This record gives sequence, structure tokens and C-alpha cells, in this order.
Amino acid sequence: MPAPMKAVDVLESEFLQLRAKILELAALLDQMDRGEGSLGDDPRLERLRQGLDILRQDTPNRAERVQMVFSLPYDSAWRKKFGL
Repeated sequence: MPAPMKAVDVLESEFLQLRAKILELAALLDQMDRGEGSLGDDPRLERLRQGLDILRQDTPNRAERVQMVFSLPYDSAWRKKFGL
């Protein structure tokens, strides 16, 4: 297994891509703000907010925690529900 990259090297190589993703996210949020009507209590918007809050934290496993925000709880009967 190769040695992990130094943090500064990751930042150097990925900074522009990260910046572009943040700008894209900001543009999409602005687009929703300009849209007609209200999002009200849409649970998807709350999940987006939770995901953004996780990204702001300086703690490990952010990707896993964000994934869990957007995941359904495990249902042991999932096969039956899908007829498998």
C-alpha cells in the first residue's frame, strides 16, 4: 500500500477542484433562493444543511457522516419489500 500523501500535497493538488465544487454548490443554493415559491419544511433541505454542518466540523470521517445523513436506516426486511 502506498504511503498516504502529505496534507499540504493533497491541498495543493485538489484546491482548485474543491473551490469549483464549493462555487457550484453556492450557485445551486442561490438558484433555489431565486426560485418561485417556498421550500417550506422540505426534509431534503434540512439534510443539505446537516451535510454542510458536518463539512464545517474539523473532525474525522466527514464523508461517512454526510453519507449517513442521506441514507435510509437499515431495514432487515428490505428483500421482502423489493420482492427478492
